[in-house]
Amino acid sequence: MTLDSKLPAVGTTIFSVMSALAAEHGALNLSQGFPDYAVDPKLIGLVERYLGAGTNQYAPMTGVAVLRERIQEKFQRVHGLLVDAEQEITVTAGGTEAIFTTIAALIRPGDEVINFEPAYDCYAPAVTLFGGAMMPVRLVAPEFAVDWDYVKSLITLRTRLIILNNPNNPACRVYRRF
Repeated sequence: MTLDSKLPAVGTTIFSVMSALAAEHGALNLSQGFPDYAVDPKLIGLVERYLGAGTNQYAPMTGVAVLRERIQEKFQRVHGLLVDAEQEITVTAGGTEAIFTTIAALIRPGDEVINFEPAYDCYAPAVTLFGGAMMPVRLVAPEFAVDWDYVKSLITLRTRLIILNNPNNPACRVYRRF
């Protein structure tokens, strides 16, 4: 049997390439966050405690209610935002899953997605997979500044999503004002 990928043009991710190069040359790998420290014993104790209490079952699709409530409390405490833990907070297994799920929920064939590049390399394959078209906004080093007039010129009736990663990954630019 032959398997045909829906994304035949997607190659190895930049993170895999950079990690391999760092290993090959004995270099410090700044492309990925590999923890180089031991797990906090307190965390290990909490995991043991909650597993022992039987809280090792599948979570609801939106995440465990008490965790969503704590996230809600933190948003209010840190940002002064009141969000609804039931309707506005979903817990995912990581950032890439959250991005993929958001794109899957929003993008349909013919939709356009404005994306600031360089960008995390999971955006384009997900948009393509769901029939969307990427509309790149190239950010040029060293400032990686946004030409907002150009961004406005890209917005059409087909624009469904604008992805702005702040701080920008991988350029590390932090945008303070929009």
